[in-house]
Amino acid sequence: MNKIIPNLCAALMASTFITPAQAETKSAIFAGGCFWCMEKDFEHVKGVIEVESGYAGGTSENPTYRNYEAADHIEVVKIIYDDAVVTYPQLLHTFWRSVNPTDAGGQFCDRGHGYSTAVFALDEMQKSDAEASKAAIDASGVLKTPIVTPIRDAVVFYSAEDYHQDYYKKHHLKYSYYRRACGRDSQIKSLWGSEALAGIDYSGS
Repeated sequence: MNKIIPNLCAALMASTFITPAQAETKSAIFAGGCFWCMEKDFEHVKGVIEVESGYAGGTSENPTYRNYEAADHIEVVKIIYDDAVVTYPQLLHTFWRSVNPTDAGGQFCDRGHGYSTAVFALDEMQKSDAEASKAAIDASGVLKTPIVTPIRDAVVFYSAEDYHQDYYKKHHLKYSYYRRACGRDSQIKSLWGSEALAGIDYSGS
């Protein structure tokens, strides 16, 4: 009897307590201009576990901040999320409303291909969801001009240098000044109105 009870307790504990490492997670890759800003925004979405800044979409391997644009890469973020808490369509809803998807020349004060927007679909379901959400916004007429953000197929994600990761935390004052001076939030609010930055909660930061 003494042997059975400890074994039963161990079994109950193993089935009850699930560590974060055991939780099922999914990934998404979005490009929305400055990856510092995208990283901060999505790290404040409930259900998002981790956001990593990087480069994708170009022709070279292992791009760096010095050369990524020369090989047609753009700044992106890889989002690791708990699908039981936040779904891919919900992340898309937030993505569209945290950028200007009608601007083909960059984002806000950051101009050029390297700061362009894109949704990189990692499978056919993500591609279908992304295309449907894009079409729904265009059909709604909420934006004055059509969305130009492309839905692109899966690509290799290259992590950015360490000093870019969590830049908004490491250099809070510099980041805050940059974001305000770039006009990102004011332009998003002007474009999206009450829908601006939907799903992003800064109240706890």
